[in-house]
Amino acid sequence: MRTIILIRRLGVILFILAVFSCARKQQPGGQNGPPNPVKEYPVIAVTPQSTHLFKDYPTQLQGQQTVEIRPKISGYIDQIYVDEGAYVKNGQVLFRLNANDIEATVRSAEAQVNVAEADVSSAKINLEKTKPLVEKNIISKFELESVESDLNSREAQLAQAKANLQNAKANLQYTLITSPAEGTIGTFPYRVGSLVSSSTTEPLTTVSNTVKMYAYFSLNEKDFLSMINGLEGKTLQEKLSKLPDVSLVLADNSIYELPGRIETASGLVDPQTGTVNIRASFPNPQGLLRSGGSGLVRITQSVDSAIIVPQKTTYELQGKHFVYLLNDSNKVHNTEVEILAGNLKDSYVVTRGLNPGDKIVLEGITTLRNNMEIKPKLIDAGSLSENMPTDSMAKN
Repeated sequence: MRTIILIRRLGVILFILAVFSCARKQQPGGQNGPPNPVKEYPVIAVTPQSTHLFKDYPTQLQGQQTVEIRPKISGYIDQIYVDEGAYVKNGQVLFRLNANDIEATVRSAEAQVNVAEADVSSAKINLEKTKPLVEKNIISKFELESVESDLNSREAQLAQAKANLQNAKANLQYTLITSPAEGTIGTFPYRVGSLVSSSTTEPLTTVSNTVKMYAYFSLNEKDFLSMINGLEGKTLQEKLSKLPDVSLVLADNSIYELPGRIETASGLVDPQTGTVNIRASFPNPQGLLRSGGSGLVRITQSVDSAIIVPQKTTYELQGKHFVYLLNDSNKVHNTEVEILAGNLKDSYVVTRGLNPGDKIVLEGITTLRNNMEIKPKLIDAGSLSENMPTDSMAKN
C-alpha cells in the first residue's frame, strides 16, 4: 500500500516539474524563449564622389624687397620730406641732414685744390727753366732731378687735394637721403633734430616694395612629398610650376581676391621640425597686403574619385576611426578606416579601409556590437562633397 502511495506522489512531482518546464519555455525573453527581433538600421552604400580638399598653413607676409634706410654720415636730421606709410619712388628724397659743417669742409677742400694747382704750375715753370741750363752744362743734372722730384710731389699733393674735395662733395650729397627702391615707407623712430649716424641702432625707416608679396609657410615632409608626387617635370622647380594656384586667407578670415603661385621650396628639411619652407607669391597692385602681415595659405587639391562618408557613421577609439561594415549575412563588423578631416561639411574622406560598393551603418552606431545581425534599410546619402563655408574653414 505504501509503495502505491509513493508511486502516486512521485508521479505528481514529475507532472509539476513538466508543467513548470513548459511554462519557462513559454515566458517571453526567457532563457529558452524565442530570440529578440532583429532591429532595423539605415545603411548607405559607399560611392566615389568628386570634391575639392583644402589645407591651410599659417604664413607671414613680406614685400619682395624691404630696404633699411640708414645715413652714411653723422648729422642732425634737418628735414623729413615724406610721411609714414607714404608710397615713394626710386630716388625720391626722404630726409635731409644738416649740411653746414660739410659745406665748410667742401669750401676748404676746394681752396686746397687751388693751392695745389698753383704749386704744380710753379713746379712746371721751374722745370722748364732748369732744362736749358742743364743742357748747357751750367748746372748739374742733380739739380734737374731735384726739380722733377719737386714737380712729382706737387702733383701728388694736387691729386690728394682733389680726392679730399670729391670725398667732401660726396658727404655733402649724403646729406640728402633718397629711397633706393620703390615702395611703402615704414615708421620713423627719429624726428627732426635727432642726431643720427651710420652706426645708429635703428634705421631711419624702411622702404618695402609690396607690388609683389611673398608668403612664407612650412609643410611637413609627408605633405610636401604628397604635394609634388605625380607632377610633371624633371626638377623640383619644374614640378612646382605645375601646381595649381593657391589662395590667401587674410586676418579677418576673408579670401584675398587675387590668386597666388608657389614659386620655390627650400632644399633642406629642417631637422628640428621636420618641415620644408615654402614661398608663394601674390600680386598686390592695390597695396592691400602689407609686410609683416599674417594669414593662411590655402592649397587646393581636386579629387576625382574620393570615398566620402558622413561623420556620424564613424566613431573614434584611441585615436583611430571605425565604421560598422555590413557583410552579406547582414551582420556588422567594426572596421578601422583612415580619414582626412578637412574642409568637408559633416563628412570625412576615407583614404583606407573601404571600397566602392561597401555598405556601412548610417545611424545608431552606439547601440551596435561587433558581429551583430541587423535588418538593413538602404537609403541614399546624397552628395557628401559639400565644402564648409569659407569663414568656418579659416577658423578651423
